Amino acid sequence: MLAPTLENHRVRLSPLGMGNYHRLLNIAQEENLIQYSPSAISTPEALKDYVQHAVDGLYHKTIIPFMVYDKEKAAYAGSTRFGLINWHNKVLHIGWTWIGKEFQGTGLNKQMKFLMLEYAFESLRFEKVEFRIDERNLRSRRAVEKIGATMEGILRKDTVMLDGFRRSTCCYGILKEEWYPIKTSVFNDF
Repeated sequence: MLAPTLENHRVRLSPLGMGNYHRLLNIAQEENLIQYSPSAISTPEALKDYVQHAVDGLYHKTIIPFMVYDKEKAAYAGSTRFGLINWHNKVLHIGWTWIGKEFQGTGLNKQMKFLMLEYAFESLRFEKVEFRIDERNLRSRRAVEKIGATMEGILRKDTVMLDGFRRSTCCYGILKEEWYPIKTSVFNDF
């Protein structure tokens, strides 16, 4: 399966793989960049393993990983992906998103989510997009709420973090029939 390139005036999401992940090494080493994630990326070896897992998922059609390029700053900003792709039920997750601190709060993440939602609903014709977020990550929770995702519940202590802490995960979703109203209201300036 080939990963697409998704692009607009602000951001380009291009396929992430073993041949280009090195462009993200400096960003991945920023302190506390993914403190709410059960993954490790802060060393070259950890980032390589992280990307290899994503590439394996691409091969098995359960993951579509992307590198994020900020056109405004002319720089690579981080990574995101479609994951836990269920082709039969037409449900996937958007997540595993991390962008460098200089790109946070600039509107880049909203642009990324727009491209991904548009692709999931309009090209892949999926029925639902989900977001799973650490209950403690209020910034990310607010961000998905701002783009119209509905809180569907909390999975209590379902994920073991790198330090052994068992996090609770907030589950958000957007249904296909909710996409066009969200597209025309939340993303009306795109």
